[in-house]
Amino acid sequence: MNPTSAPTLPGTTSAVPPSGSELLTFTLGHEYYGVDILKVQEIRGYDTVTRIPGSPEFIKGVINLRGAIVPVIDLRIKFNLSSVAYNEFTVMIILNIARRIVGIVVDSVSDVTQLSSEQIRPTPEFGSALDTSYITGLGALEDRMLILIDIEKLMSSTDMALIDTQSQSLQ
Repeated sequence: MNPTSAPTLPGTTSAVPPSGSELLTFTLGHEYYGVDILKVQEIRGYDTVTRIPGSPEFIKGVINLRGAIVPVIDLRIKFNLSSVAYNEFTVMIILNIARRIVGIVVDSVSDVTQLSSEQIRPTPEFGSALDTSYITGLGALEDRMLILIDIEKLMSSTDMALIDTQSQSLQ
């Protein structure tokens, strides 16, 4: 643990991604986010999704991806962004997480980037007011901040439950 970082509560983490790891960056609203490029299987334009009755609003439904039924999560809705518009820039990122394929809907994909350890800052503490356990840090790029997401932790969170945490720990 970095001696200059604030202590964390049990069950939370202040871990930052290793420097030099490649991140796929994307936008949600006016903010930039990054996920580990090794979790990305492919990037597709947004397509028709079959809605599953009774599912939470942020779970858009499922798609048939070459014979595999893939759940699709709209991160814009999950993160409570004010307006969610589907247009020609809306993208679906297909992720392979803990041997499970999941799609996430984002506003646009920016690029693939590497961050040095000097560019990565720990996640600020918000107490119990805001769950930031899936945010691994903040990346400082030239003129913007990049919110670094632990996509496995986000997809295995209680309200998502798309990844079984027991099978994850067995790997």
